[in-house]
Parts: sequence; C-alpha cells; structure tokens
Amino acid sequence: MQTRNSLKDSPEELLEKILLQEKAHGFKDSVVLGGLDRFLQRLEQELRPLIGDMPSYSDLTPVQREEWVSKTMPRLNKFPDAPRPRRVPPRTLSLEDDVSKLRGVTPANIPRLRRLGLTKIQDLLYLFPHRHNDFANIRKIAELTVDETQTIVATVWEARQIMLGNRRSAEAILGDDSGNIRAVWFNQPYLAKSFKTSARVVISGRVNLFRGQRVFESPEYELLHGQEELIHTGRLVPVYPLVEGLGQRTLRRWVKQTLDSTLHQVADFLPEEMRHRAGLMGLENAIAQAHYPETEADQRASRTRLAFDELFLMQLAVLSRKREWQQQGAGIPIKADQPLLGAFFASLPFTLTSAQERAIGEILKDMEKDCPMSRLLQGEVGSGKTLVALVALLTAASNSYQGALMAPTEILAEQHFITTSHMLSSLGRPIQEENLVSVYIDPFPRPISLGLLIGSLSRKAKEEMQRRIAAGSVDIVIGTHALIQQEVAMPNLALAVVDEQHRFGVMQRSSLRQKGKWPHLLAMSATPIPRSLALTLYGDLDISVLDQLPAGRQEIQTRWVVPEKRRAAYNFLRQEISKGRQAFVICPLIEGSDTIQAKAAVEEHEKLSRDVFPDLRLGLLHGRMAMKEKEEAMDAFRRGELDILVSTPVIEVGIDVPNATVVLIDGADRFGLAQLHQFRGRVGRGQHKSYCILLADAPSAEARERLKLVEELKDGFALAEADLRFRGPGDYLGTRQSGLPDLRVARISDVEILALARREASNLLDSNPHLEGGAYRLLSLRFKEYSAALAGEMS
Repeated sequence: MQTRNSLKDSPEELLEKILLQEKAHGFKDSVVLGGLDRFLQRLEQELRPLIGDMPSYSDLTPVQREEWVSKTMPRLNKFPDAPRPRRVPPRTLSLEDDVSKLRGVTPANIPRLRRLGLTKIQDLLYLFPHRHNDFANIRKIAELTVDETQTIVATVWEARQIMLGNRRSAEAILGDDSGNIRAVWFNQPYLAKSFKTSARVVISGRVNLFRGQRVFESPEYELLHGQEELIHTGRLVPVYPLVEGLGQRTLRRWVKQTLDSTLHQVADFLPEEMRHRAGLMGLENAIAQAHYPETEADQRASRTRLAFDELFLMQLAVLSRKREWQQQGAGIPIKADQPLLGAFFASLPFTLTSAQERAIGEILKDMEKDCPMSRLLQGEVGSGKTLVALVALLTAASNSYQGALMAPTEILAEQHFITTSHMLSSLGRPIQEENLVSVYIDPFPRPISLGLLIGSLSRKAKEEMQRRIAAGSVDIVIGTHALIQQEVAMPNLALAVVDEQHRFGVMQRSSLRQKGKWPHLLAMSATPIPRSLALTLYGDLDISVLDQLPAGRQEIQTRWVVPEKRRAAYNFLRQEISKGRQAFVICPLIEGSDTIQAKAAVEEHEKLSRDVFPDLRLGLLHGRMAMKEKEEAMDAFRRGELDILVSTPVIEVGIDVPNATVVLIDGADRFGLAQLHQFRGRVGRGQHKSYCILLADAPSAEARERLKLVEELKDGFALAEADLRFRGPGDYLGTRQSGLPDLRVARISDVEILALARREASNLLDSNPHLEGGAYRLLSLRFKEYSAALAGEMS
C-alpha cells in the first residue's frame, strides 16, 4: 500500500485501497459511488495490463467478489514487503508563494481566499475541514434509521418553498432506487432554487421522525456536477469552511493541489525526542491525515498532534511572558483612598455582597504591593464585576494614575462606558462632554474623568481623546483593542482591566501592560470557566470568584419551546406586558458581518411590530447603530417607554432593567451555553418572577441536550462544568483566542492535551529557555514566527 506521505495515488494504489475497503464492508459494492464497475471502466486502460480482463463486479455474488479480489490484490503489489519509493512531486509551488499562483485561481477569487485567512500557499495546508462526508458508507433511502447521522446520494424529484410555523423554509423530495424521503431546511427558503429537478445531490445529516415519516432536518448537502474525483476513491471527503462566491468543490481542488505539490516541503519543528516522548504523529503525516484520513485511528492521532502544536506554542508564549514579568521591573504600589471609596459606596442604591467585598479586598491588597497584580475576576452574570473593577480604577485615579478598561468589541466598550457613567453620575455634579464624563467625589479635590476611545470615533474625536490621554487628563479610559495600538500613549497607566479576557489572549493583555511602568492587571470574565481549567489556561493569574448574586435577584424559570408553540411563546410575552412588565427578544445569530446581522434584526423588528405585536411599543438595538442611538434605545427601555426591546446578540452587559421579566431567545441552538446564560441574566433583577424562553426551530440531538442543560442548571459554574464534560468540536469558550493565532484544531475541552503541552513547554523553558542547540533550531524558528505573528496582530 502507498506510503502515508504520498497523496497522489496511482490507479493501482486507488484500486488497492478500494478493494481493501470492499473487503471491510463485506463486498457489498458500496465503497465507490455508482459501483466499482464505473471506476474500473474509467481506468480500464491503465489497469488492464496489471489485472487482465475485468468482470462486471455488480453481477458477481459476494462470494465471487471475494474470490476475484483475492486473485487481483497480489497483481497490484508484486513486492508487498518492499516499501514503495516515495514520490516527490516537482517543486512547482513553494509554501511561501502567494495563493494567486494556484492553478485556477482568478483575480476575483483572491479577496474571497483572503476572507478565509488564506494568503500564502502554506495557509491552505492548515485550512482543515470542519467535518468529512463519509462517502465510503453511503446508504440507500430504505436503509436509513431514525436519530442517526447518515449520508445518501439521491435524485431531486421536487423542491419548493413552504411555510413551517410562520417561517418560510425550503423542502425537497428526494429519491433513489429504494424509495423517497423528504428534506427540509428551516428559515432558508432560498435553498429551494438550488435544487433543480433531476439533479443529483449528496445529503448528509440526522434523520428524524415527523408525523410518522422519516425526514432530513436541515442536513448538509452537496450538488453533484459530473465527475467528482474525491468520491471515486471511496474515502472520507473533506468539507471546508466557505465564503460567498467560493464553492466546496473548487476549494477542495485547490487544497488537494497544495497537498500534492507542497506537503513534502513541510519541516517538523518538534524535536524528535519530544515527539517520541509525547507519542505524537509526524507533522507531514498529521496534515495529510487531517484532510484525507485513512482510518479513524489516523484521524484521531492527526488531531492530537495538530492540537498539541497549537497548545504547545500557546503555552510556550504564555509561560515565556510570565517569566519576563517575574524577572523584569517592579510594579506601582497603590494605596486605597478610603474616604473616596466610602463616598462612592454610600452613593450606591444597594449594598455590596460579601463576595464583592472579598474580591475588592483581594484586589486592593494586590495593588498595594510593588509586584504587579495579575488577577482573574470571575463572576456570574449580574454578580457585580463592573462595580468591583470600577473600585480598582477609582483607586488608581485617586493616586493620580491612569486606569484602562479594555473590552473585546465596541458595543461592549460602549455599554461599559454607559454603565460606569451611570454609577458615577449619582455622586452629583457630573460634567458631560462627547465621549467624556467628569465627576466630583467628595472629599477628592478634583474631578475624576472617564473617557471612551474606540475605532469608530471620528478621526478628530479620536485624535482629541488620544491627546487628552497622553496629557494625563483622562483618569479612566474605556475602549477596545485600540488602547494597545502604538499611537495611544498612556504615560501614567497603573491599572489595566481586561473584560471578557478570553477574547483577548495573553499577548494582547501583556501589550497593554507595557504602556506604563508595569501596571497592575485585572482580567474579568463573565464566561464561567471551571477552576481547574482556568488554572491550566491562565496559570499566570490569581483568581477571585464572585459566586454570589445581589440580594433580591429572582430565580429565572427557563423553558425550551418547540417550533409549533412559537405563537404561545409570543402570547406569554403579551401576558407579562399586560401586567406592566417588559421583555427582551434576542434575534437569531447569523454568521457573517455586523451589517448582515443588523439587517436581520431590522427585518425581525419590522415583522414583530407589524404581524405579532402591532399594538405594543417595540424598540431596536443592533451593533451598526451609532452609540447615541443605542444609548437612547436602552434609556427608553429603562424608563418604561418601550414594551419590548428587539436586539441582536449585543446585550451581554450594561442593560439593567428591573422591570424586564422575560427574555425570548430566538435560534437558541445557535448560541453557546455561556452566551445563553448571559442573555438569561438580563432578567430577574427586580421583584417579579422572571422567565427565559428558548426557541429553536430544528435543533440537532446535541443542541437539544445543551438546551436541556440550560433549562435544568441555573448556576453558571455548574453549567460550565457540564458543558465541558460533553463539549464537541469548537472552542469551549465559544470565541476564538483573540490575540493568539486561531485555535483551528485544539479545543479548550482538550484538557489532557493542554496539560501535556503545558508540561512540555514548562520543562523546556526550565532546561533550555533560549531554545539553543541543533535539535531545537526548527522549534526556535517556528516560535519566532509565532511571536512575530502575535506582534503583527497587535500592531
């Protein structure tokens, strides 16, 4: 059989693979789409000299097929014990070449490839499929079983748009020689135009029962157009992430071209001793098996190796930076101004929880030391993290230093600015300017100023804010990653607060630290992370936990509602509003740009206003609105001037409306558990019983399990532990590790691989901190590239 590193199979190697799979499947003639005869006819000229006359395989009985395969196999490999020479393809492409050099790439394709993060040829090697279609195990329609993911090849008899509930959807009637089946795609009516009558299509997905009939619900599909080279090999076929304008077949062809031409150029940067000690597959083979796995065991070993590489480099960066922090200059000792903090606490309309008092005490104690604080503040939704952070920021400002609060998105930064401004304005005498609020806090002798710096500000406003920050006249700066850009000077920075820190990554956090004299760092997360995992991921941070909600918080009753009960869910909102309450409606998450998401929210708002709640007052909130418009919408909702606030998934923080008692989350199966838990936390803040309604039109079996978890578990940390136990593919935190290269393969649930990577990185830095010596030359180069990429992301 071929060596694993050779991807360009000869006809005899392809036939050998197919016959081996035929044997494994009991000689059912099921390995090749269309039957083995089709493959033999296509390559008859090349194969006849080796195997002689070819029978009609489909006419043979399984026993006769077995006899023919037994006679044919030795002819395909005359020297079974001798390794076949490894073919090195001509070096027509280089890993460093631009993707435009790929055969078939047109100028129109370049921006599409760029949107997928594909710039160099080597980027295609690391564009790993998010799943594989198992064309080696295609079933007949009559053989399909319920509640199982399966693949069929069928003919489209009819396709049309239909109404399911009150949503337009697509339906197709499909058939093969064993029967017919219905497939539906919820909320995607446009798909009906894709399926032409008599077209051949591959359908892959879970089969469910609806009114006693089997049906594919929102399955993956692929239209077949003539020759489909990869299917003919009878193996797992990769399915890659796409952007508009790029077809699956086209991208698959380019990736295959890249593998055939350049895979042999890949150098394994892990020292051989480490690779053997950790039991890892070689890099070249791991990449090959990730795209075209030969067995499930190879696929698992490939994923382990590639995940280890990502986590190992990440841990090497984290631990290297931690050592630098420990070995370099001192921090800035800051003592709390107790009269000022006392005045602030007295102005609040509530008392602190004991968890808040404990966390504030830990933070202020850290800030008094000359060693810079590195602390992670974790808390439930609504547990009061922003207040705790504001206390730390006021402490820095009262010592004539600057503090910065960095959020991952502009909407979160804006909401923090609005929330903290509201908290401070109750102290009296606020002075409001554009993107700037100043307040007097007796007995402090001067006003403390709070400024907003985000990328969407006008150039003039941005430059003015940067000038004020550089002059030291802004005490507390709230912004996004713009705060770590080179042109933002914060000469007196003594405290950096990073909200939703998992979205930033260690390297971006450390860049913010270097804006001042080794400032203190407080990282915050509303995404509950199990403590053991937090210690593994963020071992450079001490941890404070807000495990207590303020007094008077209501337990939120959560229910997942089936699509047929959508109207009943809307009626429940109406009942609550008739009692004088208010409600949130969260629009489904739509992949793509903010513009697409905003357009969908506008349409949903119009539909609800026109067709469902024409007599009620509905407001709208989405990410493309100007900050003033967002603030007006939120303030109108707070004042009770709106009954329902329709929102895109931007209301994670900053909206505290005690009168809101219902949050309806549409398309709940598209959100992560942490995000659903955060949305749920928007209600239950007043004296009235509160509810969270989860709507999902066609959840998969896994999604149904996850929705049940949200129904059953009210505690965010318990939800996180449960989520981690059965989490499938994807980042546990639901977001990319921004500030570190994308985790394309690794999952945060890969606790064992993560621990192994951290242990190897720690041992290596203990024994060879500068990665010196011939055995570490390639690793040293790879780590320098990795570090340069991080610096590039932050520049």
